[in-house]
Amino acid sequence: MMEAGVVGKPNVGKSTFFAAATLQNVTIANYPFTTIKANRGAAYVRAPCPHTQHGRPCNPVNSACDNGTRLIPVELIDVAGLVKGAHAGRGQGNQFLDDLRQAAVLIHVVDAAGSTDADGNIVPVGSHDPAEDLAFLEEEIDLWLAAILAKGWERTHRLVELEGKKIEDAVQEKLAGLGFSRAVVTSALRECALPAKPSLWKPAEFLKLSRALQRIGKPILVAANKCDLVGPEAIENLKAAYGPEVFPVASEIELALRRADKAGVVKYGLGGASFEVVHAEKLSPAQVRGLEKVREFLAKWHSTGVQRVLEHAVFERLKLIPVYPVEDEGKWTDKDGNVLPHAHLVPEGSTARDLAFKVHTDLGNHFIRAIDAKHRRVVGADHKLAAGDVIKIVASK
Repeated sequence: MMEAGVVGKPNVGKSTFFAAATLQNVTIANYPFTTIKANRGAAYVRAPCPHTQHGRPCNPVNSACDNGTRLIPVELIDVAGLVKGAHAGRGQGNQFLDDLRQAAVLIHVVDAAGSTDADGNIVPVGSHDPAEDLAFLEEEIDLWLAAILAKGWERTHRLVELEGKKIEDAVQEKLAGLGFSRAVVTSALRECALPAKPSLWKPAEFLKLSRALQRIGKPILVAANKCDLVGPEAIENLKAAYGPEVFPVASEIELALRRADKAGVVKYGLGGASFEVVHAEKLSPAQVRGLEKVREFLAKWHSTGVQRVLEHAVFERLKLIPVYPVEDEGKWTDKDGNVLPHAHLVPEGSTARDLAFKVHTDLGNHFIRAIDAKHRRVVGADHKLAAGDVIKIVASK
């Protein structure tokens, strides 16, 4: 399952964002370092379910389907608040950075209302500039990666210069367990144009390479949380300071709506721009006023932003597409008769053989051919998959 890290300084609403996305109970409080041990849970991204083209309802195994919308799980990791100096262990930063080792993308939760200072202490709304919080996270991750690369580098550069080891392989081995593919390492090295002899690399070279690795291999999106306390101009200011991948988010509102939906008080769908009250007569005057404020917020912002930033991370930033492996290409079922049982997220450009390996190593090793069930055609190992494909893998026994 693809992993996304929820990161940021203390007390900006990371755990609220995590709870809103996963509906998992976590400790939420308005003081720094509420989270000590990383929380893990499943959130969902939405995609059209192919069953609407097949004419038979699906019964998913690893996901869910809501009226033709497949809800595909991704794992969220909510780590403790990171502070300046985390790479050197401040605030137990090394432990929390290690929790992000397998994260493919990082969602940086920022207090857009400026109601927490640099260390996560509560201050009056607007008294801290959230733009100051944008750069520190990248810097901490870059310094963390640079330290991992530099450790024991003398042995590494000897392997490259004296024994002919490829620098791409050497760097990837140094980063083992951090989720950087060879393609990412190669792209970062090419971009940095470092000295040909790695024995000449100094701290500046390690930092330059780390920055490229982070940008390519662990991209960061900004969730501008508490946008309900500020106007759109505050979000535009953050975009001007950081770039377009800043998303207005109101985690508390999303969490309240999802809990109310689960309790049967309202009907609300993931990422919805509205909700429906189920039993208005059972609501107290305070609840009615609260829901009206939520309705006004959604009319202004069109969503709480939680789902938007998750789906942008998966579909736009990581360029993943959903595909559906089956065992019966006619009925679109597995061996137990489940229709469209599994949805897998694979990178754009993935092939039929890539999908076979993702389903099971043996299928990839013994791949013969695949069948595109939608178009009822046989395809080869190098056939590139498209979003929503339904594929049968044929392998030798």
